[in-house]
Amino acid sequence: MCPMLKPKPGATARKANARRGSGFADLSPGIGRGFDALGAVAERDEHDNLLIDRVADRFGMSKTQLAQTVGLRPESLQRAKRATAPRTQTRVTEMLEIVGRVTAWAGGEKQAMAWYRAEPIPAFGGRTAEALVKDGQAAAVRDYLDHVATGGFA
Repeated sequence: MCPMLKPKPGATARKANARRGSGFADLSPGIGRGFDALGAVAERDEHDNLLIDRVADRFGMSKTQLAQTVGLRPESLQRAKRATAPRTQTRVTEMLEIVGRVTAWAGGEKQAMAWYRAEPIPAFGGRTAEALVKDGQAAAVRDYLDHVATGGFA
């Protein structure tokens, strides 16, 4: 292993992965790379909240577009107090977890986001992952992706 990539003694996994240059950690073996189990992107603040600006920048979106993608009002991401609210953090985290699971299959982060927003899922009556997350059914999408990852039929 390259000495530049070795974690320094006492470094956390997140810091070690950040030194690798991607800013991302592994979700789980075999499912997809790109996001950790909490959907961490780039950085979190001192209270372990996602930095919404970094998430939006990562996908080339404005905060308004990101809010629409996760089913929130634009004000939810524009105001700092609302951006750190549990509901806001949960919705963005759910989106990141799902996108992270399909990143390897889709061919990259941007392609995974395109899948999330536009690809109809037959098992859900042709609804997209985005529509399902907006309706609070992120767990069903994650279960579906786990099923497919283990060899189940789509």
